[in-house]
Amino acid sequence: MDPNHAFSLNILMLFSPLEQFAIIRILTIRFGGLDISITNSLLMTLLGLSLLLIGYFSTMKESGGKVVPTYTQVCVESQYTFIKGLVGDQLGKDGYPYLPVIFAVFTLILGCNLVGMVPYSFTPTSHFIFTLGLSLSLFIGLVIIGFGRHGLHFFSLLLPAGTPLGLAPFLVLLELISYVFKVISLGVRLAANMLAGHCLLKILAGFVWTMLLSGSPLLMAAGSVPFGAIVILTGVEFGIAAIQAYVFTMLFCIYLQEALNLH
Repeated sequence: MDPNHAFSLNILMLFSPLEQFAIIRILTIRFGGLDISITNSLLMTLLGLSLLLIGYFSTMKESGGKVVPTYTQVCVESQYTFIKGLVGDQLGKDGYPYLPVIFAVFTLILGCNLVGMVPYSFTPTSHFIFTLGLSLSLFIGLVIIGFGRHGLHFFSLLLPAGTPLGLAPFLVLLELISYVFKVISLGVRLAANMLAGHCLLKILAGFVWTMLLSGSPLLMAAGSVPFGAIVILTGVEFGIAAIQAYVFTMLFCIYLQEALNLH
């Protein structure tokens, strides 16, 4: 490759909104023919989950369920109560055995989303491979739960009651495609929302940086407008990080309810 062309590509990636989503290998580890290297995606995933779990356990250890709780205990208990209420509303009493899994999913997504808000960090949930892998794993669990609860009758999920026999093959195919797309849409929705928000912040930050380096007093003063937008959007992004964790968890509860009760 021409050195000048390579330099141009590097400069382009430096100012590209997508540069922040590049997966970087931090520590190379190979076990035989298997590559188990530690990347920034894995590190930030573990960091986000660890920080929340450390906060939960330290809160329980320090507070010990006091009658007058500390502020951190209130936050932890409020989050648990919120997820328990969501499970109760969507699944009823049948959903409480699955509460630990649902709470873990919400905690993982929320932790990864919030870690991604730290400057120069990495947002694992902005990658489709991460979100699709998570949604696929959850749907495999739903299928196992469905067959364990209903046996072969679980296939009735693909055929609505009262369907004419002549339309059955077409409806089964359509329902199967719809079920597969639930897996895809669950992961794509989360990744697309996180990706779009971070790209918008990076673009606005590029505008501000360009205006500040222009040397023109007028442009430097005008840079306060996109800078104010960045401040506002940063607050909105924190809200979106929590909302997307909630939406993902709520949809998982809806799909779990379908697996438990069929039509």
